[in-house]
Amino acid sequence: MFNIPFGLPNRRYCDGVSRRQLLRFGSTGLFGGLTSPHLLQADDAPQGTRKPKATSCIFIFLEGGPPQQDMWDPKPDAPAEIRGAFQTIPTKTPGVFFSEHCKKCAQITDKFTVVRSHSHSDNGHSTGYYYVMTGHKPTFPDGEHPIPTNTVFPSLGSFVSKELGSNGKVPAYINMPHPMSAGGSGFLGAEFSPFVIEADPSEPDFEVKDLGRVEGLSENRLELRQRLLTGLEKGHRRTGRAAAMSSYYNKAYNLINSHEAREAFRIRLEPVKIRENYGMTQIGQCALLGRRMVEAGCRFVGIDAPGWDVHFNCFPSLANDLIPPADRAFAALITDLEERGLIDTTLVVMMGEMGRTPRVNAQAGRDHWSMAQSILFAGGGIKPGQIIGATDAQAAAPTSDPVSVADVLRTIHTLLGIDSTREYPDPLGRPVPLVNGGTVIPGLIA
Repeated sequence: MFNIPFGLPNRRYCDGVSRRQLLRFGSTGLFGGLTSPHLLQADDAPQGTRKPKATSCIFIFLEGGPPQQDMWDPKPDAPAEIRGAFQTIPTKTPGVFFSEHCKKCAQITDKFTVVRSHSHSDNGHSTGYYYVMTGHKPTFPDGEHPIPTNTVFPSLGSFVSKELGSNGKVPAYINMPHPMSAGGSGFLGAEFSPFVIEADPSEPDFEVKDLGRVEGLSENRLELRQRLLTGLEKGHRRTGRAAAMSSYYNKAYNLINSHEAREAFRIRLEPVKIRENYGMTQIGQCALLGRRMVEAGCRFVGIDAPGWDVHFNCFPSLANDLIPPADRAFAALITDLEERGLIDTTLVVMMGEMGRTPRVNAQAGRDHWSMAQSILFAGGGIKPGQIIGATDAQAAAPTSDPVSVADVLRTIHTLLGIDSTREYPDPLGRPVPLVNGGTVIPGLIA
C-alpha cells in the first residue's frame, strides 16, 4: 500500500510537520482516497539550461553493496580467496568478461556501459547511501537513522524534480517499493519529496490503494468538495506551509481524478510475457513499473533493491537470490525501452553505495568496500558498449579513470539537461550548488 514515507509516527519532517499531523490531514478525507498529497511534486519547476536527450531517469539502487568482482569486474586469474566461487563468461563485447550469473547483461553489452572505477571513502551503509544520493559527506555516524537521513541537503531525485517538474499526470519523483534511505528533499521542502509506492508490484494483489476514492464518494461529491476548498481559499493569499498544503491538495485532486495516472500504476495491464521477461521478482517488477512511470511523465524513479550486504556465506545468496534477478531486470528494462523507442530519452543507472572487499572473509562472505565499485549506465545520451576505467588485480582500487561521487552526480544532471552549477539557498541563506565539484565522466556521453 501507499504510505506517508520517512520515519516513525512521531518523527518530524524538515518543514516541521510531523507524520502524525500529516496523517490527520489525510484522514479528514477532503478528497478521499489519497492520504499523502504532500508527496506530490511541482509541475512548474524551472527547466534546465541544456537541451538533453534524457528527459527522465530510472535509478536502480542495489542497497548494501553489490560485489564488483562477482558481477561486472571479475578477476579470473586471482587466487580463489580473491576470485571467489564464480566462473567468468564472455560478453557480446570482445575481450570483456562478466560473472557467470550476469548472463542476460552479457548478451547486450552493446546497449550499456560499465564504469568499473567508481571510488569513495565512506564504508558505511547509511552514510554511504547519504553521500551517493546527496554528494555531501555525512556529519552523522553510520548506523540506524530515521528516514530520510538527508534532512538538510536534497537528494538527487528531489533536485531533478525541482529542476524539471512533472511531464505528465504522475508525480515527478517516485520511490519504490519503499523510501530510499537518503531520498528526501532536504531544504527544498516536502513538496519535492518522493511519492512512495510502498508495496511490492510482484505480489498478485498489488494495488496503489491511495489512488482509489473512498467508497460511496461519487464524482459529483468529489467535485463539490474541490469547489468548496477553492471557495474557501479564494481571496486569501497563501504563504509558507499553507501555500504548500494548498498545492499538495490540488495535485492530489488532479492525480486521483486522472484516468491516465490510475492506469499507469496498473502493472497487471502489462502482457504476461513482458512481465516474465523482467522476472516476477520485486526488482524485476519495480523496473517494469518504473518504465510505466516514465511513460506517464515521471522524471526520476528511484528503485531501492535491498539485500546486498553479504557478510556471511555470500555465494549461494548471490547466485540464487540477488545477481540473476538484478541481471534480468536491468537487461529487460534496457531492451524494453529500446523496443518502445524510449532508450534515448530515459537514462538508466544501476549502482549501490559501495562495493565489497577484494578478499573473501573467514565466514565465506565479503565485507564493506567503498574504494572500488562498478556502475551501469544505459540510455539517455550515453555512449554504449564501453568499459570505462579499470581496477587492480584484486578489484581493490581504480588503476585508471577514477570516478568520484560528484562525477556521477554531475554526469546524471548533465545528461538530463540540468545545470549542475545552479545554486539554491540553504536554511541559513548560504548558496548550495546542485553538485559540489566533480566533472562529467570522460567518454561516457555520446
